[in-house]
Amino acid sequence: MKKTLLSTFLLSSLLLACTGEKAAVESTVVKTDKAEKTGKTETKSSANNSEVEQAKDLLLAKWQGPYQGVPAFDEVSLSGLIPALEEGMKIKFAEIEAIANNVEAPTFENTIVAMEKTGAELSRVFTYRGIWKSNKSSPEFREIQSKVAPKLSAFFSKINQNEALFSRVQAVYNSDDVKTLTSEQQRLVQITYNSFARNGATLSGDDKKRYAEINQRLAELHTMFGNNVLADEESYVLYLTKEQLGGLTESIINVAASAAQERDHKGEYAITNTRSSMAPFLTYSTERKLRQQVWNSYYNRGNNGDEFDNNAIIAEILQLRHERVGLLGYKNYASWRLEDRMAKSPENAIKLMEGVWPAAIARVDEEVADMLAIGKAQDGIEKIEPWDYRFYAEKVRKAKYNLDSDEVKQYLQLTKLREAMFYVAGRLFNFEFSEITDDSVSVFHEDVRVWEVKDKTSHEHIGLWYLDPFARKGKRSGAWATTYRSFNTFDGQKNVLSSNNSNFSKGVDGQPTLISWSDAETYFHEFGHALHYLSSEITYPKLDAGVRDYTEFQSQLLEHWLSTDDVINNYLVHYKTGKPMPVELIAKIKQAATFNQGFKTTEYLASALVDMKFHTVDPAGIDTQKFERDTLTALNMPEQIVMRHRSTQFGHVFSGEGYSASYYGYMWAEVLTADAAEAFAQSPGGFYDKDVAVKLVEHLFSVRNAVDPADAYRAFRGRDADVKALMRNRGFPVSE
Repeated sequence: MKKTLLSTFLLSSLLLACTGEKAAVESTVVKTDKAEKTGKTETKSSANNSEVEQAKDLLLAKWQGPYQGVPAFDEVSLSGLIPALEEGMKIKFAEIEAIANNVEAPTFENTIVAMEKTGAELSRVFTYRGIWKSNKSSPEFREIQSKVAPKLSAFFSKINQNEALFSRVQAVYNSDDVKTLTSEQQRLVQITYNSFARNGATLSGDDKKRYAEINQRLAELHTMFGNNVLADEESYVLYLTKEQLGGLTESIINVAASAAQERDHKGEYAITNTRSSMAPFLTYSTERKLRQQVWNSYYNRGNNGDEFDNNAIIAEILQLRHERVGLLGYKNYASWRLEDRMAKSPENAIKLMEGVWPAAIARVDEEVADMLAIGKAQDGIEKIEPWDYRFYAEKVRKAKYNLDSDEVKQYLQLTKLREAMFYVAGRLFNFEFSEITDDSVSVFHEDVRVWEVKDKTSHEHIGLWYLDPFARKGKRSGAWATTYRSFNTFDGQKNVLSSNNSNFSKGVDGQPTLISWSDAETYFHEFGHALHYLSSEITYPKLDAGVRDYTEFQSQLLEHWLSTDDVINNYLVHYKTGKPMPVELIAKIKQAATFNQGFKTTEYLASALVDMKFHTVDPAGIDTQKFERDTLTALNMPEQIVMRHRSTQFGHVFSGEGYSASYYGYMWAEVLTADAAEAFAQSPGGFYDKDVAVKLVEHLFSVRNAVDPADAYRAFRGRDADVKALMRNRGFPVSE
């Protein structure tokens, strides 16, 4: 068994390190029995300080062990996080100051490359902090996070607003020597310069001070928003009796029983407030009132008028973002955000989305009509409500295609799907995966497993792949990919430590975990991100970051391999009989490939459009709920559907700035995805064509952000992507 992250939180150590309560505790003891107690208190205090110091050092320490060193997940503890962050910031700032105050004339090497070498200690602390934030959150960590977020923001503002440093970066950017650099080096200079110029470096006086103040406050608000959503996900749990399980499948019931038992409700059945629990319940439960209750709990996260309500937080975030970009001269936040993205402007992004929107809502009308016909005939209902949509969509699926989602699910075992992903990675990327079963690599939870990744031909080591697949308390919802270390060669070749994280409901009593077709697509999607990391051939760390409306392309593309014959015929086997999926069922799945696309497209586009509209208006005095309603009404949003992520739970946009004014990026990337998929489909070897695969890796995976995404795609396809491919992929009408 691999070693796991320490779960014990040293509360006394945290207080000593963070709150200044040491003196208060000592004075109380002294008053009680000064002569006898003081020595003991000092001894204990020294021990606690020593523990905190050790915890800090472990978080900062260079990673040891095999595979170029791996995170010490089994040794670190929360008690050292704040002092480690403070020390990491101190070290990085000293490195930055040395570059800024270098008396030699600024050059690419002594300024741009030198900056790439800074902050190794802080990056290691961020890796551990990311695990506590996303995979193992706790009330203790959230308290720490609320304290450190504004400090980190102030720290990075201090770097971005370092006039001497920016002067050197600007000198390199404007020098004639730039023309002598490689294309990758020139792109690094451009991105480095933009990271300063677009983040306050050109400001002066009060404007510069205000810019930093806004960033600090936003860091606080983003943290509060995410914590509130997680609190609502943990607080709202529906416990059912056996009499309330009507329509639920065996696998759903087993998972619900296990979830209840974990929460000390043995003998009951828990529907938790996460998508992986909510969606199956809404699809199969015959208890309409309970469906409504589950739907309300899920879609009202952050919108319950209590201490965890996010409406006021959203309004303040929007106002501060608008004010901040105004200091830089932009008319709105979206214009600033999209300037260096593929879309270039909010108008271009909106044009794409509104071009697809009419076909999407027209398809919803057709889907609702089909559902209502069944609902009237079978249950006597007169209207499809949002909590009915999944339930009756499943009935329509059975009626139209004789396709039962639960029947499909019996062939979708998590372990077999993982093997299928490895197979695809081997065929397209020449990767091979070997699980590490000894204790040479530590993990942060017993559910996490790790594989070594090598080149199949040369057997050269490429990196590691960590998998954390199951939902649990303290883990944020959804699915995501990340790296603990990314590939680069500028300072000695670094291998990749990649990670995939999901929230599947674990199989009960040793039974395999079964997931839906949609969840299987998500599994492949996130693995696409991992393959993107593992394929990297870049020189400089900064170029490993993705362009938001492009970086989802590689992961979306990989979803297409789930439905290839090689995967279906070899890896989709019944979890009880071991028999492969029948050809009749395969045919039904392919016939129903565009089924329910009205729902899927509309719920996504509603979120993306509201996100964009939020960030293209002056938000002074904004009422977020009214704005959301009015925007959707203007779009003629079908009343049977809500946004995939309603505003008060829209973590992509409001728990940070990664997807703010950028949620459209999934659709922008999907245009590329659909077009690239057609390149494979039309090739002699289909989706496993060797020549197309080589071009895919060379032009679209290995270069990361070292090449402009538009240029990279043209190198792969020989032209720009065609939006009609997206319409064809979704089964929507295509105008010639």
